[in-house]
Amino acid sequence: MTDAITLPVTVEQIQELLPHRYPFLLVDRVIELEPGKSVVAIKNVSINEPFFQGHFPNHPVMPGVLVIEAMAQAAGTLIRLSTENDPDSKPLFYLAKIDKARFSAKVVPGDQLRLEVTLKRTLRGMGLFNARALVDGNEVASCELMCAGRAE
Repeated sequence: MTDAITLPVTVEQIQELLPHRYPFLLVDRVIELEPGKSVVAIKNVSINEPFFQGHFPNHPVMPGVLVIEAMAQAAGTLIRLSTENDPDSKPLFYLAKIDKARFSAKVVPGDQLRLEVTLKRTLRGMGLFNARALVDGNEVASCELMCAGRAE
């Protein structure tokens, strides 16, 4: 897919890159890409998300772990969009470590998460990323992620 990346990358194209599906696909669009360096992705947060039924029924808040998962999925799109892969091979990337996680505001229905992920370095099939999530230009979460890959 690296030969002809046209932005934005749509949810249909993201489904070709990531194994996640509803209700766990948490990246709707890629709007910026610097291959091998950084990605900016979008997650539109809707009241129809299944986790809002229990978190919390009268005061819906997106769970922080899902905000981190959305950032990790954005990291996966960065790696997949940045590398040429055998079309028959679909490597998987697993979240291996989270450091320095901080949450500074709630994410609620109607918010649009802007997921900004930068690759710090790669080592032996693992990537270390700086990630942050913003709503309306304000940071709501940030962390360092380590993702480990393996071929399928």
